[in-house]
Amino acid sequence: GMVALEQQLASRIGLEVLKAGGNAIDAAVAIGFGLAVALPNAGNIGGGGFMLVYDARTGRTTALDFREMAPAAATRDMYLDAAKNVIEGQSLYSHAAVGVPGTVAGLAHALERWGSMPLAEVMQPAIMLAQKGYMVSETLAKGLRYAADNMKKWSATRAIFWKNGAPLKAGDRLVQKDLAETLQLIARDGARAFYEGELAHKIAADMASNGGRITLEDLKNYRVIER
Repeated sequence: GMVALEQQLASRIGLEVLKAGGNAIDAAVAIGFGLAVALPNAGNIGGGGFMLVYDARTGRTTALDFREMAPAAATRDMYLDAAKNVIEGQSLYSHAAVGVPGTVAGLAHALERWGSMPLAEVMQPAIMLAQKGYMVSETLAKGLRYAADNMKKWSATRAIFWKNGAPLKAGDRLVQKDLAETLQLIARDGARAFYEGELAHKIAADMASNGGRITLEDLKNYRVIER
C-alpha cells in the first residue's frame, strides 16, 4: 500500500493502519480524522468531502458524497442586506456561512461499509495526537499568520492557536484538548454523537447564539449519499 498526503503526521497514521493489517478504507478514515488534528486549515470534522472507492472484488466504483448541506432555514438572499447588497464576509467568516457538516457521517459510513476495523481503533491515533500535541511547522505557522485577522475575533480560537497575544510560531507545541474530547465522543458513540448527541446540542446552541442557521433538526437529518 501507499499513503500520500501533504501532512506527514497524518501520513504516518495511515501508514501505521496499513501495517497493522487495515485496508485502504481503514487507513483513509484514520487519515481523515488525523487531518482534523494535524492540518487545522484544511483537515476537518466541521466541513465535508468526497471519497471515491473501487472494490476490486466486485469491480464496482462508488462516489461517496458527504459534502456540507444548507440548513433548512437558508434562503436565497441570506447574504444580502436590505438594499440587496452583499454583506462583506457574511458568506465566508460568519456562523451564517456554515453548512451542515458531513465529514463525520461520511467517514463513519465508509468505515462501516468497506472498512475492517472498529471506529474507536482507527480514531485512536488522531485522539492521541490531539491530546499530546505536536510541533507547529513553518507551513502551519505561515497559515496561522495569514488567518490572524479572522482568528483574533474568536476567544476560543485564540485560546488554542495563539500564544502571548499572537498566533503560534514554528516550533511551538499545538495541543487541542477540546478536539481530543470531541473525537473521543465520536469514537465511543459513532456519528450519532455529532449529529444527535452532546456535540449536536453544543453546535445548535452556538449557532442560535451567533446568528447561524443550523438547528438540531438539520444535524439529525443529514445523510451521506452513495453515487
